[in-house]
Amino acid sequence: MNQKHQEDLSHIRSMMERSSRFISLSGLSGVFAGLSALIGGLYVYQLFKVNGVEYFDGEHKLYSVNLVSELIYIGIVILVCAFTFGIFFTLRKSKKYNLPVWTTATKNMLFNLAVPLLAGGIFCLALIYHGIYVLVAPATLIFYGLALVNAEKYTFSDVKYLGFCELILGFISLFFLGYGLIFWILGFGVLHILYGLIMFKKYR
Repeated sequence: MNQKHQEDLSHIRSMMERSSRFISLSGLSGVFAGLSALIGGLYVYQLFKVNGVEYFDGEHKLYSVNLVSELIYIGIVILVCAFTFGIFFTLRKSKKYNLPVWTTATKNMLFNLAVPLLAGGIFCLALIYHGIYVLVAPATLIFYGLALVNAEKYTFSDVKYLGFCELILGFISLFFLGYGLIFWILGFGVLHILYGLIMFKKYR
């Protein structure tokens, strides 16, 4: 009787979690998003070399309008790739475990994720408009970290740890201006891959 009672409680907890949290998020989404950022970051480094920019010389760098436009384009491509992988692996997991995707929890998570990301996107556009490129990478890390921490209550609690790591990395990068690409690769590439592998192993 006690065992049946425990099973009933476990079932109730599982139903409550499904209704209040977005649990279709796949660790593989993080892995492939990280790989996209890693490949994109390395491509940007090669692009700097082709354009005669010595990234590690420690000097203040002036970027041409064409180079900045190309960097923005690359950033958009990376974002689209990461978003596409996220949708693909989320739908695959939801289908595999018969989980609903578009729920109240999903809407709440996306809203709490979108507000800091939208604010950060506008802030970064303003930085680019005023030519303050050196703060773009730290700003993306900080606002992304805030978005993850803000959305954590509607998905896996582990997400907040990735958020805190992104925040810390963003704050550190503020004191090493001129090396934003390195921190960007670490934050969006390496951290995403490590987080995704941990999530995949824990929740598969």
